[in-house]
Amino acid sequence: MILKVGDKAPAINSIDQNGNPITLAQFKSKKVILYFYPKDDTPGCTKEACNFRDNYTMLKEKGFEVLGVSVDSVKKHQKFITKYELPFTLIADEEQKVVNDYGVWGLKKFMGREYMGINRTTFVIDTKGKIEQIIEQVDTTNSTAQILEG
Repeated sequence: MILKVGDKAPAINSIDQNGNPITLAQFKSKKVILYFYPKDDTPGCTKEACNFRDNYTMLKEKGFEVLGVSVDSVKKHQKFITKYELPFTLIADEEQKVVNDYGVWGLKKFMGREYMGINRTTFVIDTKGKIEQIIEQVDTTNSTAQILEG
């Protein structure tokens, strides 16, 4: 299933970087920036996370909550958060349920090699749980601006 703007966002039942349960319903009074990224502590993923970190206060003032999702473990997420002082939640989707529900898990190519992984994608979800924006060509250095201009 391919998600489109206007669709109801798939429910999330996963765990955060501390191993605590996390659901999308917890954030229903806020707009949610749900960003999917391939791997903690890699160059593009770090740029994107730090861009959200640097703009986090302003995003919160505008009513947004930021949630990052990768298939990394709780332990890797904790290291990533500590290393870069990330103020937002990271979802540890080791079972790949969330990435599959959002359709971002797929075939990737890098240096002539094909493999399965997360296609970097950002979803903006409104306060009613509907998808307001989908960004598939993410500019990791300017991800916040990309969302606000969209």
